[in-house]
Amino acid sequence: MENLGPIQMLTVAFPGNRFRGDILPELDRLKSDRVVRVIDMLIVRKDAEGNVMVGTASDLDFEEATALGSYLGALAGFAAAGPAGLERGAIAGAAELADGHIFDDDDIFRVTQALDRNTTAIMILLEHVWARQLLDAVARANGIELMNEWIQHDAILSMGPVSRAIREPDVGPKLESDPESTDDA
Repeated sequence: MENLGPIQMLTVAFPGNRFRGDILPELDRLKSDRVVRVIDMLIVRKDAEGNVMVGTASDLDFEEATALGSYLGALAGFAAAGPAGLERGAIAGAAELADGHIFDDDDIFRVTQALDRNTTAIMILLEHVWARQLLDAVARANGIELMNEWIQHDAILSMGPVSRAIREPDVGPKLESDPESTDDA
C-alpha cells in the first residue's frame, strides 16, 4: 500500500434538487492537479414524489481498491482483536472494497431516509493527496501527529482571544480608542 493522505468525508445537500453538476468539473480539476483522489462518491437524488436515483463513482481501480481495503481492514482487525486480527481484517477489507466502493446499501438507505423530497445529496470520501509528502516529511523527522481536525471558518475566532473578549469584556483587546494616542490627521 502506497502512503495514504488524510481522508475526509464531505456530505453536501442541495434542496430543490439544485445539483447541476457544477461540482464535478472542479473535482476533476482537483484530481488532475493531484490535490485529491476520490476514494468513493455516492449521489442520491430524491424527487418530489419520493422516487430515488443513485449514482456512484470512484477513482480506484481493482488493484488500488483491494490494496486499500486490505490496509484498512488490517487496521480494523488490529483494533478489534490485536495482532491476531490483522490477517482476517486484511482479507475481509480487500473483499469489501473489491467492487471499488466503500459506500454500500446501508449508506444508501440511511441517506435516502434522511433526505427531504426534492433534494440531492452527495457524499464524497476524498483522499488529500497533496498532504502525502508533508506526512512523509513528518515521519522522516520522527514526528508524531497529536491532532488532526477540520475547523469550520466560523469557529476559528471562537478559539482564541476574540472569544475570550466577547465572553469576558474586561479581558482582551479594547475596542474604544486609546486616550493617550493622538490623532492629528
